Amino acid sequence: MPSVDDEMRFSTPERKAAGSCGWLGFRLAFAGSRPLCKGVMHKHAHISGVILAGGGGRRMFPDKREGGDKSLVRLAGAPLIGHVIGRLAGQVDRIIINANADPGRYSQFGVEVVPDIGGPDQGPLAGLLAAFDWAGRQDPPVEAVVSVSTDTPFLPANLVARLNAHSDDGAAIASSEGRIHPVVGLWPVALRPVLETALSERRRSVEKFARLIEAVEVPFPHVTIASRSVDPFFNANTPGDLELAREILQS
Repeated sequence: MPSVDDEMRFSTPERKAAGSCGWLGFRLAFAGSRPLCKGVMHKHAHISGVILAGGGGRRMFPDKREGGDKSLVRLAGAPLIGHVIGRLAGQVDRIIINANADPGRYSQFGVEVVPDIGGPDQGPLAGLLAAFDWAGRQDPPVEAVVSVSTDTPFLPANLVARLNAHSDDGAAIASSEGRIHPVVGLWPVALRPVLETALSERRRSVEKFARLIEAVEVPFPHVTIASRSVDPFFNANTPGDLELAREILQS
């Protein structure tokens, strides 16, 4: 049996061409699910989006020991998460928000709120698992979920289409400027057994999970915002980042 470390690498064209199911195929077969083998071309037809908003926001609110709700800070007259919803809307069938505490604070968006399974503070993978469970209750069935973070107001208009086009029947994660952004990715719902196992083993790193399942890295160029060239996965993590985002939108 291969070790987890043996599979801690992203998919390459050579491995995709070989059609290997690797560790992912083994785990899915063991769990009784259909393997997502590389080399089998299939594009996901029903894709929903999940905005991961379960973080503590401590970098945005350094003066608050308990952090705060970063998703609702104001950016150019709208909540930060409103920009993310606007960027993602039209690219997916439906959008949900993964967040804990009071779901009523998002009522203005008319979007369903799904909390983490097993309580808060378990990281983004717990939010992805909650999205998978939500997806399994939908009709028609949701084949894949695209995850984004609540602090990415400049997402590209072709995010979902590009991830889907390169997913090769598996998972795909975004990159820009030579850096990967594993929280921004397309994840087949059939990965649920593997994800649940990873979380039960306290494996909470999104990047390591992406490597484990041989996710394809999909590069994205800069986007043009108000005549400025901007990294599409710019994160408004801190007050300084938020001010820079304001400058970009007002330029």
